[in-house]
Amino acid sequence: MLSQGAAIFGDLVLAEFVDSRPGLLIALNPRNRNLTLATNQLDAVTFYVVGFCRLVASDPLYFLLGYWYGEKAIAWTERRSRTYGPLIREGEQMFRRASYPLIFMMPNNIICAMSAATGVSLPIFIALNVSGTVTRLIIIRQVGEVFASPLQRVVDFIAEYRVPILILSAVLVAWTVYNEFFAADSEARSLVELGNEADAAGEAEGSTESSKGSGQADFEN
Repeated sequence: MLSQGAAIFGDLVLAEFVDSRPGLLIALNPRNRNLTLATNQLDAVTFYVVGFCRLVASDPLYFLLGYWYGEKAIAWTERRSRTYGPLIREGEQMFRRASYPLIFMMPNNIICAMSAATGVSLPIFIALNVSGTVTRLIIIRQVGEVFASPLQRVVDFIAEYRVPILILSAVLVAWTVYNEFFAADSEARSLVELGNEADAAGEAEGSTESSKGSGQADFEN
């Protein structure tokens, strides 16, 4: 939730931070667009350290989510993702075959949760996640160097029209907040549902075990 909130705030302040606080911008929201716009505004160390830490910050948490909830995390992903849901419904084995390149290329929240839920080991997940993130940052840095002049013109344009872009960003952020936290199929609600389902399953299992114990005791008496 914290990373989602930071990303949403980063979208809101893009026009304000893109030329004045590029390091803070990618710390808030490290999407490719922001990384590309910020790369030439930052020294290499800051770009790689801040970009890497922010990109991988929430990945272990979602991996643990998939590890803890297992099959329930798979069902959650089916409900949550229009992209990966159909793939999962066609067969988990298909996702297992595609999991390695997906972790390397796009380790988003859903991919991280599904990786653990479908049996990807933690060392392999870390290796693919780290190498993929570093590769992504290197490519963006190289693109920034090649297209430095056009990217600077984009940054200058955003700075010149800062207020109208800020207003547009506020409208888009309001829509994003609604979809993420208040819509019926939002990720926040889906996570709550996943936790509730797991708790209910645990209580049901505990009740079953208790009933078995009571039945055994009655039989013995």
